[in-house]
Amino acid sequence: MFELYRKVCMESSKLITQRYSTSFSLGIRVFDKRFRNPIYAIYGFVRFADEIVDTFHDYPKAELLSRFWKDTYVAIEEGISLNPVLQSFQEVVNKYNIERELIDAFLRSMEMDLHENTYDQAGYEEYIYGSAEVVGLMCLRVFCEGDNEKYESLKDSARSLGSAFQKVNFLRDLKSDFDDRGRVYFPGVDFTEFTADAKAQIEADIRRDFDHAYQGIIRLPEGARFGVYLAYVYYLNLLKKIKQSPAHRVAEERIRVNDGRKMVLLFSSAVRNSLNLL
Repeated sequence: MFELYRKVCMESSKLITQRYSTSFSLGIRVFDKRFRNPIYAIYGFVRFADEIVDTFHDYPKAELLSRFWKDTYVAIEEGISLNPVLQSFQEVVNKYNIERELIDAFLRSMEMDLHENTYDQAGYEEYIYGSAEVVGLMCLRVFCEGDNEKYESLKDSARSLGSAFQKVNFLRDLKSDFDDRGRVYFPGVDFTEFTADAKAQIEADIRRDFDHAYQGIIRLPEGARFGVYLAYVYYLNLLKKIKQSPAHRVAEERIRVNDGRKMVLLFSSAVRNSLNLL
């Protein structure tokens, strides 16, 4: 019956992923079967930690995050948790030897969201690393399946992809981050006077991240490559749509890629993958 418990916990992480992110859900669905559940587990963990700091406004966020942090390590050390998300996550951490440094860096970034509203360059880079780059590294640990040489050769590209995704999210959510949470992540950017020049500089920086990330994507293990490439394509298209929008529109509304366009991208990416054109 314990296997039933493990299965139910993993299904909880899968449901969280599906409800919170259609883009990542579609990407995970095209992974080789052996990679799907571990990535669902990682996403469920990071999603719920993010929820604590972003949406639990009527509750003691700092206390809840501290408890979640502590419970995470209890689950990892004991190999069991009554929290379904932590149960699934600890299995992945222990199976793939995901470093505590990555987990701590992620949770520190979540902690930064409790008290930081603006960032200098150093703080921005620290936040990007902890909130996004380490998530890419956790996933890479899964994809490399214990091959440390492959992991080391791909880790910089994985960090660039996580960085690109997060910076696109910042641009997409510029208004809600400022209006709902009082945050502006980009150093030196005044939300009340978001200019075309500032926008262009951010977009160029993100494009560099994407270009570097692509060099690693094409060297990923076969069972992971297409899924990661698909997420890359979705976010690259979102960046293109943002780039085509004037600065005032980006500051006033959430730009998105509609589901119909995502299906077109899925089909075209599948064709490229089948023809070995990635």
